[in-house]
Amino acid sequence: MQKWFEEAKLGIFIHYGIYAVDGVAESWSFYNGRMSHEDYMKQLDGFTASKFDAEHWADLIEKSGAKYSVLTTKHHDGVALFDTQYSDLNVVKKTPAKRDLIKEYAEAVTKRGIRLGMYYSLIDWSHPDYPSVFEGGKVPEDLSTVNKFSYPVDGVQDEATWQKFLEFNNNQLREIMTNYGKVDLLWFDGDWERSAEQWNLPAFKQYLQSFNPDLIINSRLQGHGDYKTPEQGIPITRPEGPWEFCTTINQSWGYVPTDNKYKSLNQIIRMFCDCISLGGNMLLDIGPMEDGTVDKRQEDILLGLGDWIRTHEEAVFGTTEGIMTRYYLGGSTISKDKKTLYLFVYDAPKENVCLKGLCNPIKKITVMHSGKELTHEIHGGVPWFNIPGTTWIHMTPEDTQEHVTVLKLEFDEELDMYGGSGAVVTHN
Repeated sequence: MQKWFEEAKLGIFIHYGIYAVDGVAESWSFYNGRMSHEDYMKQLDGFTASKFDAEHWADLIEKSGAKYSVLTTKHHDGVALFDTQYSDLNVVKKTPAKRDLIKEYAEAVTKRGIRLGMYYSLIDWSHPDYPSVFEGGKVPEDLSTVNKFSYPVDGVQDEATWQKFLEFNNNQLREIMTNYGKVDLLWFDGDWERSAEQWNLPAFKQYLQSFNPDLIINSRLQGHGDYKTPEQGIPITRPEGPWEFCTTINQSWGYVPTDNKYKSLNQIIRMFCDCISLGGNMLLDIGPMEDGTVDKRQEDILLGLGDWIRTHEEAVFGTTEGIMTRYYLGGSTISKDKKTLYLFVYDAPKENVCLKGLCNPIKKITVMHSGKELTHEIHGGVPWFNIPGTTWIHMTPEDTQEHVTVLKLEFDEELDMYGGSGAVVTHN
């Protein structure tokens, strides 16, 4: 795992494609029969990207505080946003846009020092060679349940055709890895429809890393990825190893004009704090409109998140995961030297913030957004048994930040938290 990824904290996900024309669900709308494949593909005629400005996108990503971004180069519908030689189904050849959007995106993002990520769907529900075999080569007993976009409906498998499809994927991925500068991260999707052996793993991963040995690949590679990608639901238990939580601003990945169920900026910031408290990153998705512009509500959330991060960047970047919630009922991070603890205060306290199990004497407590120094007191504890008391930090609603308040606790020594179950005091 590359150090930059574990220290990035925030990435921006971008789902952009022809599905924004009618504002339908990306790829799944025809796969699940909500509309015909033919009607879905008619959106090609309306995809203009007339106001697409990669520089503005990159500026927005930078202002959000994100250190990397991931754009859909091709979703399950098979429509590529780049000028591929291996399929006519791309926005350069088949839409009025007639632009290699990936090229413009890559140049704008890289120029700002933002790490370059590319989403690529391993499955392609529009490619004639894709529905040639079943997962693991096992033909289902009931062929009436077979989806024609994924598997051979007659039950007859064609391994040679499947190998042709793998070659097609290899060719397109070679284009992505060689035509747009250094790609830092590949974000795969769709691995579930075939086995690791059918995806030719681990040789397939080695092939990809031959273009960039430092390449990071997400978990959706049948167990051969580099980090975990829980989706839409924040983990309750910390995933093992490096991880990233991907989520939408409203309920849709792509642009759906009827989806007005937006998360508030306060909720987004809190979710972000929850992620970094557990040592993960958040990959926050936006879905641009057909013309390439971003809904103002989505822009405002990215800008608001960036404002909060810049005010509290010391508690975000260069930190590790925080203390457990049994010590503090909120999020937290710890400085690399372990001499500073940052507490995320999500709600307005009545008079105190409670911290249990702290063994260190506190040198100083500061409200990060205002610089105000807070006082504290300790009740209880049995010092001669090394059992700490409860720390009460004096804080009132007047001390809070608009969204999430961060308290900076400084110590002379490395943070030491008590993990025992207490004891009977046998002598005083």
